[in-house]
Amino acid sequence: MDSRVAYFCMEYGLDVKMKTYAGGLGILAGDYLKGAKDHSYPMVGIGIKWKQGYTDQRIDEEGHPYDAYHNYGYDFLEDTGIKVSVTIRKQPIACKVWKVDKFGNVPLYLLDTDLPENPETWITGQLYGWFGEERIAQEMVLGIGGIRALRALGHDIDVYHFNEGHALFAGFELMREKIETGTSFNEAWAQTRKEIVFTTHTPVVEGNESHPIERLLYMGAANGLTVEQLVQIGGAPFNMTVGALRLSRKSNAVAELHGETANKMWSHVEGRSDIIAITNCIHKPTWVDDNMIQVAEADGDLWQAHLTNKIALIDFVEQRNGVRLKEDKMIIGFSRRAAPYKRSDFIFSDQAIIGPLLASGQVQIIFSGKAHPLDDTGKEIVTSLVEMSKKYPESVVFLENYDMTIGAALTRGSDIWLNNPRRPKEASGTSGMKAAMNGVLNLSTLDGWWPEACEHGVNGWQFGDGFESDNEAELDAHDLEALYRVLQEEVLPTFYQNKDKWVQMMKASISSTKDRYAVKRMLEDYYNKLYNN
Repeated sequence: MDSRVAYFCMEYGLDVKMKTYAGGLGILAGDYLKGAKDHSYPMVGIGIKWKQGYTDQRIDEEGHPYDAYHNYGYDFLEDTGIKVSVTIRKQPIACKVWKVDKFGNVPLYLLDTDLPENPETWITGQLYGWFGEERIAQEMVLGIGGIRALRALGHDIDVYHFNEGHALFAGFELMREKIETGTSFNEAWAQTRKEIVFTTHTPVVEGNESHPIERLLYMGAANGLTVEQLVQIGGAPFNMTVGALRLSRKSNAVAELHGETANKMWSHVEGRSDIIAITNCIHKPTWVDDNMIQVAEADGDLWQAHLTNKIALIDFVEQRNGVRLKEDKMIIGFSRRAAPYKRSDFIFSDQAIIGPLLASGQVQIIFSGKAHPLDDTGKEIVTSLVEMSKKYPESVVFLENYDMTIGAALTRGSDIWLNNPRRPKEASGTSGMKAAMNGVLNLSTLDGWWPEACEHGVNGWQFGDGFESDNEAELDAHDLEALYRVLQEEVLPTFYQNKDKWVQMMKASISSTKDRYAVKRMLEDYYNKLYNN
C-alpha cells in the first residue's frame, strides 16, 4: 500500500489567478499535486495563504522594474472551520486553515494569520517578503502550524515531505510531540528521521537559508530544543538545508547533474541523509498542447499545428506590448527568474554578432522574468533587456510581470527555447521540458535536466559541451563563443533552409520527452525511491 504523504511547500503555482507562487519551486509543487490528483496518490499539501502573494513587477517609463503588492481574495477556498495556534515571539498566533477545493482526493491546506484576533497579522502577507525574523515566522507557520493543522484535521500521515528547507520546523514539532511523552531528544530525533524526506533545490551554498541561533530562540522556532540541540541539527549559524538533511531519512536532488552537485556541496555534513537524484517533471494538461502530441504521434502536419501556437503567441505579444512579430521569422523564447547565474541578457554580449541578426529580423526574441524585489543586480538585468527591446523594437520584446500565462504562451509558441545558465548552477529547469513537449526546440547549456535528454541535432541543441570553471569570465567567454557558433552554423540554417529536418527534430523532441518528463514518472519515482521504503 502506498504511503500517505504530507507535502510541505512555501509556494504553490496552481493557476494564474492564485497568487501563491513566485517561480519554479511553486510551479513544481503545483504540478506535483495536480499529478497526485490525476493518478490518485494518497497525498495532502500544506502551504500558506498569502494575502499579497509575490510581487507584481512592472516596468516604468524609463524602463526600470518596480514592485507592487495587492491584497487578494479567493472565492474558491473552503473554510475548514479549524484554527491552530503557534507561539511566535511569546505570543500565541492563530492560524486559520483553508482548503483548496480544486483537488478533490488530494486536498491542499493553506494557513492564514490575517485574522482580527492576531496582534501581528502580517506573517502571511508577502511571499518571500521582508527579512530574517519575518521569514522565520512564516516558516514556523508552515512547519509547526502545518503539523498541528494535520492533527486537527485528523489526517494519518506516514511520510512528511519537505520541498526545500522552509518546512524544517515541522520536524521540530514532530520531535516536540515525542519529547513531551517522555522520549529522549536523541530517540525523538531518530524516530522523526524515519518519517521525513527532503528535496533540495538550490545548488549554490549561499542560496541555502541560514539564521543566527539567537534569532531562532527569540522567535520561538526552537520549539523547546536547547542551543546545543539546535547546533547538533543545523550548526551555528543554523542552516535550514543542513538541518533538513540531518532530520530526514533520505533526500533527493532534482536532476542527475544536480545530484552530483548536491552531494559535493554537502559532503562535509556529518550524519546527513543520502541524496539521490529524481529529475523534476511537469503536469502535461497544464502546460502542453495535446494536439501537438497527437499530431506528432499520427505523423500529421506538425509544422502547421505549431504555427497555430506561434500565431497565438504573436497575437498575445501584440495585445500585451503592441509589437507584431513575424510568423515566418524565428522566435526565441526566454522566460525565467532574472538571477545573475541564469544570464538572461547573455545573447546580447557581442553586438557585432547578434546586432545584424536582430536588425534584419532573422532572429526575434521574447523575454520575460522577474527579479527578486531585493535583488538590484537582477533588476539591472531586466533593465538591460528592456533597453534592448527599445533598440530593436521589431525584434526584441520584454513581457512584464512574468507569470503562468506568459510561461504557457512562450513554451507553446516559440520556435527555440534558449537556456544559458552557468553550469552547474541550474538545479533542474522545467520550462525546457514544457517547450520540448510542445515541439519547441531547446538550445541550452548542458545544465539542469538537459544533459539527460539532449541528443544534439536530433531533438534540440546544446552549446558549451558541459564546460565548467570557477572563473566566470572564462566560462562566459567559452559559452558565448559556443552559443553564437551553434546558433549561426546549426540552428538558423536548419530553420531557414531545412524545414523538413526542423520538423523531424520537433517530432523527436516531443517523443523523447512526453513520457519521461511527465509528472506520473516523477510520482512513481518518489513513491518507489523515497516514500515506500
